[in-house]
Amino acid sequence: MTERIPMPDRLREAAAHPPESPVEPRDAATIVVVRDGDEGIEAYLMRRQTSMAFAAGMYVFPGGGLMASDIELETPWFGPGADEWGARFRCAPDLARGLVVAAVRETFEETGILLAGADGESVVADTSGDHMQAARDALEEGELAFADFLVDEGLVLRADLLGAWAHWITPDFEPRRYDTRFFVAALPAGQQVGTMSREADHAVWAPLSRVLASVEAGEAAMMPPTIAACRDVSAHTAGTVLDAAAGRAFPTILPQLVLVDGEPYLETYLGESS
Repeated sequence: MTERIPMPDRLREAAAHPPESPVEPRDAATIVVVRDGDEGIEAYLMRRQTSMAFAAGMYVFPGGGLMASDIELETPWFGPGADEWGARFRCAPDLARGLVVAAVRETFEETGILLAGADGESVVADTSGDHMQAARDALEEGELAFADFLVDEGLVLRADLLGAWAHWITPDFEPRRYDTRFFVAALPAGQQVGTMSREADHAVWAPLSRVLASVEAGEAAMMPPTIAACRDVSAHTAGTVLDAAAGRAFPTILPQLVLVDGEPYLETYLGESS
């Protein structure tokens, strides 16, 4: 199934003046962190600062680019291994392992939500203390590797708390491009969001039904991958989303620029079902 999306205003200039050769996309990972609320399933969304070079002013999920240490260092781990994640995302096992690490690291940096525990049966219950907040800052500044943080704290990354959800690549015409894998995870019991990331000027737990209505009404700005993830995740609950991810088939989506009556659109192939 293909979907044709009107070109967002922020992309029109880039689409009109594409580079001679597409920029190589940077590997990245993001997590749709969810919980159940009074109006159904909610996701944690951050609005990026208007000064940001990529997706300025857009609502996004926590996440970011892969770092060399995400792949090179031996990260304490519990759950599905690199081969299984590589099969889910159709990439090399080492890269897949790094993507899981990047997703969990970036989510902790940006929100304080930590998908790790002392062993495979536990999850850190509270990350609000000064010690954990200082670790977030050190990770964000690149002064601390996530693998070293886990070792120092006696923790293991809980890969079993993540599900593979989607794979999107930034269109060829954009000057900054990302090859992004989307994960889903439920908010661990007892944890709360900490201080807001410096990359964001607003953050909120939002019912996905209301999020989609706000985007449709033009009251909130999102990139197509974020909208698609909100739409698909909204059909589930925090208790069922990991099971849904386990059986989910998803294509790699690279939106293409098409012109319809002189107007630019983004055309995406979503596979047999969304």
